[in-house]
Amino acid sequence: MGLFHCPLGSPYYDDDACIDCGLCYANTAEEKVEASRRIREYMKAHAPRKSAVSKIAVCGKGGSGKTTVVTLLALALKGAGRSVIVIDADESNPGLGRMLGIKGEPQALSDLFNEDGTFSERESFSMDDIPPEFVSAVDGIRFIMVGKILDPFQGCACSLAESSRQIVEKLELKENEVLILDMEAGLESFGRGVERQADTILAIVEPSLESIIVAGRIAQMAQGMGIGRVGAILNKMSSQSMATHTKQELEKLAVKIYGVLNYSPGLAAIALEGKPVHDRIAAEEVGIIATDLLKNSIN
Repeated sequence: MGLFHCPLGSPYYDDDACIDCGLCYANTAEEKVEASRRIREYMKAHAPRKSAVSKIAVCGKGGSGKTTVVTLLALALKGAGRSVIVIDADESNPGLGRMLGIKGEPQALSDLFNEDGTFSERESFSMDDIPPEFVSAVDGIRFIMVGKILDPFQGCACSLAESSRQIVEKLELKENEVLILDMEAGLESFGRGVERQADTILAIVEPSLESIIVAGRIAQMAQGMGIGRVGAILNKMSSQSMATHTKQELEKLAVKIYGVLNYSPGLAAIALEGKPVHDRIAAEEVGIIATDLLKNSIN
C-alpha cells in the first residue's frame, strides 16, 4: 500500500496508527460506509475530553465570513487576557494575515514539516519549538500560515491538510494559550480528520440555505468525531426576522446557536479595501461569544 491520506494520520496500512478501518482499500460504496463508521466510532472513543476551550476550529461555507470572525475572535480573546495563536489553514483565501494587521507574512509552516521530515516525526511540540521565520506577530497575537496553492499544477492540497492536522494534534498549548484555526471552506477538512483534536467547532453561517446546510453537516461530522462543543455563529444578519428564520432552520438540524453578528456596512467596506478588521459593534458581539466560551458556559 502506497502513501495514503488517512484521516487518522496513518501513512501506511499496518502502520502503528492504523486501526484497520478498511478505508484505504475500500472499493465499493458499502465498504466505504462501513469504514467511515469504524473511523467515527474510534474518534468518538478517543476524542479529547477537555472542558476548557483551547483549540477552536472555525469552519463554514465559502464566503460566510469565517476569516472575519476568526480575526474578531482573536482580538476578543486577547482582550480577555489569553495568549492567542491564529493559524491560517485555508489553502486558498489570502486575507487573514492582512485582517489581523500582519505586514510581513511568515514562511509557510508546511515547509517546516516537509523540509527533512524530522519536525513532522515529533510526537509533540510547542510554539517555542517553531523557528521565528514561521511565526509573525501583531499586538501580541501570533500568526502561523500552513501554506497556499500558488501555482498551476502544484497538485492537490492534501499535503497542506496533513500539515494542518499535525499542528492541531501535536501542538501543546501552555495554560493561558488558545489556538484558533481558520479552516478551508466546506467539509473536505473533516474528511481528512483535520479537526479531530479540536475541542471547539464554530460553524459560521451567513443568511443562505446553502450555508445552513453546510453548518448542519459540519455539526454532524464534528459530533461524529466526539467533539462535544459544536455550534453555529450567525453572521451578516441584516434583520431580526432573518436571524430568527436562520436560527429556526439550524434548530431543525439540531445545531446549537452560539451567537449572532449583525450585518455591518463598515466591515464590508473594510473587506473591500483590504484593511485590518475593526468594528466596535461587531467586536462587542464577538466579545460576548468569547466570554461565554471562556466561562465554558457553552457545552
